[in-house]
Amino acid sequence: MKHIDMSTWNRREHFNVFHAMDYPHFNICAPVDISATRSVMQERGGSMNLAIVYVLARAANDLPSFRLRIRGDTVVEHEHVRPSITVLGDEDLFSFCTIPWSSSYETFRTEAEMMMSLRQKERVLVDEPGEDDLLFMSGIPWVAFTSIVHPIHIHPADSIPRVAWGKFADDGAQIKLPLSVQVHHGLMDGVHVGRYFERVEELFDLAAEWL
Repeated sequence: MKHIDMSTWNRREHFNVFHAMDYPHFNICAPVDISATRSVMQERGGSMNLAIVYVLARAANDLPSFRLRIRGDTVVEHEHVRPSITVLGDEDLFSFCTIPWSSSYETFRTEAEMMMSLRQKERVLVDEPGEDDLLFMSGIPWVAFTSIVHPIHIHPADSIPRVAWGKFADDGAQIKLPLSVQVHHGLMDGVHVGRYFERVEELFDLAAEWL
């Protein structure tokens, strides 16, 4: 982790403008093509849900803007961020589940399956105090949504990105996954979220290489 020098940071003015707002978040929702990954997963077997989590977390780790976090009036950049997903358990109640990050899909999948199994048995609804090297993620496979709003803390404003995906649809030519990305505007702009979507689609297209 490194501390950003606020006196020389090129986003200093943008940060100050949005950090002063009561609601500094913005959200972009758009469909992404997961056809290649879906095809590889059908051939080789495995969890499509974990493949989605891996791609969305890897794209975030590939982009410095998604690893920035606000701490008071300062900003830090983490070396990597960990996906914190929701796991559905008994009585339709979910648990938070943080997965150690690894760029190796097999290592990531093994750790994820172990952590998800634990959280299905033991419900956890809090994160470790002071930990912000996270990426909050939610799968909503019952709805092909076109927009979504996440609950966040306003004062102080939460700077952890929220990523959600919904029910994918096959139109005969492509399989499209609705993807929502909610971020703090003090840390990034539309161009950065646009690059995230581009990286996500690139990784989905390259599934045969990382699976």
